Amino acid sequence: MNRSLRFFFPPFAWLVFSTILLTLPGEAFPQQNWLSWIWFDKWVHIGMFGIMALLLCRGVYKKNATVEKLKQYFIVSGILCLGYGIVMEFIQKYYVPNRSFDVGDIIADGVGSLLGVLVSLRLYKKNRPL
Repeated sequence: MNRSLRFFFPPFAWLVFSTILLTLPGEAFPQQNWLSWIWFDKWVHIGMFGIMALLLCRGVYKKNATVEKLKQYFIVSGILCLGYGIVMEFIQKYYVPNRSFDVGDIIADGVGSLLGVLVSLRLYKKNRPL
């Protein structure tokens, strides 16, 4: 495996795992219960997309991008994660049984992606000044 590509295996694996979860039919999830009261679904989206952005930023960081470009690449990584979330909402609406388009999920995806990028900026800033 190409040495520089191996850093992108974890975000790719997470993307596959996320795609599987996001394309499960609606009946695979519990219906109205106490989890809906605490917006559990939104917290799951924030966590999934935060991890996705962190892993993608880590891959970019490990690829030894120049310091000047690293911050831009992190921001692009977050935008790509959000774009993936938006696409998945349309896939859920049109192709997955008993799933629907939810703007709240897109907002949660955006929050997770932003948090992942911000944590990455803070985490990797210690090793390379941005």
